[in-house]
Amino acid sequence: MWPYLDTAICKTAKNIAKPIIAEQIPKYKIDSVEFETLTLGSLPPTFPGMKVYVTGEKELIMEPVLKWAGNPNIIIAVKAFGLKATVQVVDLQVFATPRITLKPLVPSFPCFANICVSLLQKPHVDFGLKLLGADAMSIPGLYKFVQELIKDQVASMYLWPKTLVVPIVDASKAMKRPVGILTVKVLKATKLKKKDLLGASDPYVKLKLTEDALPSKKTTVKNKNLNPEWNEEFNITVKDPESQALEITVYDWEQVGKHDKMGMNVIPLKDLTPDEQKVMTLDLLKNMDPNDVQNKKSRGQIVVEVVYKPFKDLEAQKDIVDPNAVGKAPEGTPAGGGLLVVIVHEAQDVEGKHHTNPYVRLLFKGEDKRTKQVKKNRDPRWGEDFQFTLDEPPTNERLHVEVLSSSKMSLLHPKENLGYVIINLADVVTNRRINEKYNLIDSRNGQIQIELQWKTS
Repeated sequence: MWPYLDTAICKTAKNIAKPIIAEQIPKYKIDSVEFETLTLGSLPPTFPGMKVYVTGEKELIMEPVLKWAGNPNIIIAVKAFGLKATVQVVDLQVFATPRITLKPLVPSFPCFANICVSLLQKPHVDFGLKLLGADAMSIPGLYKFVQELIKDQVASMYLWPKTLVVPIVDASKAMKRPVGILTVKVLKATKLKKKDLLGASDPYVKLKLTEDALPSKKTTVKNKNLNPEWNEEFNITVKDPESQALEITVYDWEQVGKHDKMGMNVIPLKDLTPDEQKVMTLDLLKNMDPNDVQNKKSRGQIVVEVVYKPFKDLEAQKDIVDPNAVGKAPEGTPAGGGLLVVIVHEAQDVEGKHHTNPYVRLLFKGEDKRTKQVKKNRDPRWGEDFQFTLDEPPTNERLHVEVLSSSKMSLLHPKENLGYVIINLADVVTNRRINEKYNLIDSRNGQIQIELQWKTS
């Protein structure tokens, strides 16, 4: 591994140094400065120890002990006034204790968005320097001066809390956090084609964003009506307006059996101008295949009113990656209202008497939302987020969180309660963000980590 890293590091160093050298040498009337030889040698650095810190945030903190007694061969040739001089760096030794933070952790490769590097103390750097074949470091006073100069220069840039941040991926895209709200008002449908041969159709509409696991929004059912009017409004959280689209599907409700699909269409969010309300009349199609001849058949039309409202502080934050940042709710949110985001991270030491297949159930203001189930695991991780659009701050509201287990194999005990907690939301309204572990009631040692965010306009 080290030979390949050596080649890559040296190539990168040359590419970084060349433009800097080209910019500086004219000031000193130097013709050229070139690397004649650049290799870090055959001896790789070693890591005799490492500390790892566990936090409640989406990050991994490591403090390795770095020791490197290398045998590099770095020869730099300097040409000026027709003369050539060479400087050689040999016998390099580096001892340092960096703090490396990978954050935020994201659900896509390489699983972190940034590498943040700091030094906990001044590094020890020792090396030999040969100038025209002679040991320049043997000059009285020069060795100590160079040592202190290197330590001070490196410390001024990277000594904790100063940090070198190396971006790896776009955190906002990788984490797929909400970036706005799509407000959809289903107005009406016209000239629908009935699906029942012996009776009239009972249409209703389903709304869903692509690339989203959240359940579809549904209108009410209009009985025996091929020209129904709904005038019903829905708010849907958006995570990627460049790739997501709104799927609109009209169904014929059936009391028994599968509901018949009457037609559909989609609206790509990238076609919408932010904060601009738009009324759209869409032809209903069988599917979105442009080559399907069935789409030429008339199925009626649907009329919707849509407006995409991005969170207003995203533009200011797009160049700043902060996993703890809490965005604002979009304009048009009711006065004093906002978006409550609940992120279910993980649980620990949950155990059922008959089975342990935990999932989390959130109960809030009549809404019931659930995570996926993790089978046979006492320390499950979910990392799922849920959004609640509210007309007013939930200052006096409480969030009921249950950890449950279910098993189809256990006929006598198909469901078990592994513990619960009731969270007062007044603190998240005040602080905008809370990320804590809560002890589960009715559980011996169980805990659950819940993150709450309150986004306001």
